[in-house]
Amino acid sequence: MSIGGYKIRDQQAIHFITFAVVEWVDVFTRKAYRDILIDSLRHCQQEKGLVLHAWCIMSNHAHLLASAKDGNLSDILRDFKKFTSRQIFAAIQANEQESRKEWMLNIFQKAGEANSRNTTHQFWRQDNGPKECFSPAFTAQKIDYIHNNPVEAGLVEMPEDYLYCSAKTYYTNDHSSLLPVVYL
Repeated sequence: MSIGGYKIRDQQAIHFITFAVVEWVDVFTRKAYRDILIDSLRHCQQEKGLVLHAWCIMSNHAHLLASAKDGNLSDILRDFKKFTSRQIFAAIQANEQESRKEWMLNIFQKAGEANSRNTTHQFWRQDNGPKECFSPAFTAQKIDYIHNNPVEAGLVEMPEDYLYCSAKTYYTNDHSSLLPVVYL
């Protein structure tokens, strides 16, 4: 469930979901932290029944178009956010080379203190804003939005050139993407 009136009502439907880091901190500029997300999404695909239809990891947020084989999408997303929050927080703490360590940890700890649902820190914003994909046109618009995010941010000229995204799979039929997707 998500705050602000957004929640996944149909657990078997495909949803557009955005995970954003608190205060929009640019954590995923570092490969090590992006890799935690990639590995965790892959684990959720292999072990929990997460089905990715499109995805993209940006510097401070990630977009997914996802569903669940067993109709438990909310549970998968909750566990994913909890696990990645702990893993990324610990990776930042342990990273002696992280020049922004104290600044980031302070932000995450303050966010955790301000939220009674957390014990030590908060990494992810609580509002995933899940949107059910209710029509083919809406779904296509979300896929295009996800894939064009790196282009709009000025990171690449073509969506398929961005490594941390499923665009290459969609636009070139190259299945060497970091995460497999199920086409829509």
